[in-house]
Amino acid sequence: MPGILPFARMALALVLAAWLPFGASAQDAFKEFKQLDTTAKMPKLNAFIAPGSAPQGAALHEVEIEAKLTADGQPVEDGLSWYVFSPIAGADGKLPLVASARGGSAAFQLAPGDYLVNVSFGRAGVTRKVSVPDSGKLDKQVMVLDAGGLLLNAVSGSDVRIRPDQLRFSIYSSEVRDDGERGLVTADVSPNTVVRLNAGTYHIVSEYGDVNAVIRADIQVEAGGLTEATIQHRAAQITFKLVSEAGGEAIADTAWSILTAAGDSVGESVSAFPTMVLAEGEYSAVARNKDKIYQRDFKVQAGKNSDVEVLMKNEQPQEPASAATTLQQEPQPSAAGEPQSSAQAPLPSYEQLLPGSSTTGADTD
Repeated sequence: MPGILPFARMALALVLAAWLPFGASAQDAFKEFKQLDTTAKMPKLNAFIAPGSAPQGAALHEVEIEAKLTADGQPVEDGLSWYVFSPIAGADGKLPLVASARGGSAAFQLAPGDYLVNVSFGRAGVTRKVSVPDSGKLDKQVMVLDAGGLLLNAVSGSDVRIRPDQLRFSIYSSEVRDDGERGLVTADVSPNTVVRLNAGTYHIVSEYGDVNAVIRADIQVEAGGLTEATIQHRAAQITFKLVSEAGGEAIADTAWSILTAAGDSVGESVSAFPTMVLAEGEYSAVARNKDKIYQRDFKVQAGKNSDVEVLMKNEQPQEPASAATTLQQEPQPSAAGEPQSSAQAPLPSYEQLLPGSSTTGADTD
C-alpha cells in the first residue's frame, strides 16, 4: 500500500505509520492538529533588530531569506522562528543575538559582515553562515530544514481507543550515548499533537496510565510530510472491588496492593473503586479492610477492560509476606536521557538553537 511505512516492532509494540507528503493535505494537517512549539517566545514582528547591533553610520542591506522542508519543496509559510547571530562571541562567551523574526519568510536589515542565521521549525532546525557584502544586492537566501512532522496516538489491544488524558509520549534520539542513555528530544507529548522534527529515526516511549503499561518503538520521520503513527498497547483498565458477595456493593475504606506473579508491587490505592491500567499478564489483588486481608489472583488481557471482585470469604489465614509491610511505590526512574526541569531563558543563545542540543522547550511545533 503506497505511503505505508514498514511496521516497527519493539518490546511488544506494534506501530502503524502512515506518511503524508507535504502538499496541501499535509500542510492542512499541520494546521488542524494541536502543535507543540519548542522555540522561545519572540516578538511577533517581521524582523526584530537588537538595539546597538549595527555599527554607527553603517549602511544597512536588506537580506531576504526563506526556508523549505525539502530542497524541492515550497517555502514554509508559517511556524518558523529566525535568529541572526554575530559570529564573534561576547564577553559572556555567547554569540550575541543580532535580529530575530517569527512567521514565514523574513527580511532583515543588516550591516555588511558575516552572520550565523538559524531557523527553527518546532524541534527541527538548521544554521548557516550568511555574508552581507559592502555593496550590491544579496540574492535571496534559501535554507533547507530537511524536516517533517510526527503525530502519535495509541490503542489498547487491537482497536480499543484510549482516552487522551491517559496517554503520554516521550521522544528520544535513536542513538545510544556512551552512558547507555538516549538524548531526550521532548517529553510529555499528548496524543494527536504534531511534533516538528528533523528527518530521521526516533525512539518513542508511550505510557498508558501511570502503573506499568509502557511501550517503546522506533519510528522514521520523513522530510516534507507528516508521519502518523499509532502504537498498540498490550494493556487494559481494571477496576477493583471488595464485596461480601458476587455483584455486591463495594466496601469502603479498603487499602489495595496489586502484585505481579513474581510478588512485586506495581500499584497501591485506598479506595472503594480503584482503577488502574495494567500491562497484560497475571497479578494478585490484595485488599485490606479492618485488619483483615483478602486476596484474589486475576489475569489482564490486552484491550479487555474489566472489574475484579475480591470476595470477603477469600480471607487469608495469615498476612502474606509480600503484604506484611507497607508497600510503597518506588519512585520511577527517569526515562533514558530524560532531563530535570530547568528554567528557560527569555531569549535562546546560539548554542541552544543548534540541532542536537540537549535543551528542552515548552512545546515542539
